[in-house]
Amino acid sequence: MLDFTWKVFSQTGNIDTYLLFKELEKANHEIPGMQEEELAELDYPIS
Repeated sequence: MLDFTWKVFSQTGNIDTYLLFKELEKANHEIPGMQEEELAELDYPIS
């Protein structure tokens, strides 16, 4: 999610998108390992 938000900001320069990016970044640091868990979930097939 961070990569997508940063990409949108870098293409548009929208300040609101940057602020969203910073909020997501802060939330990601407050919950250590959250990103790794999200990535691990992607490894499981959807059935």
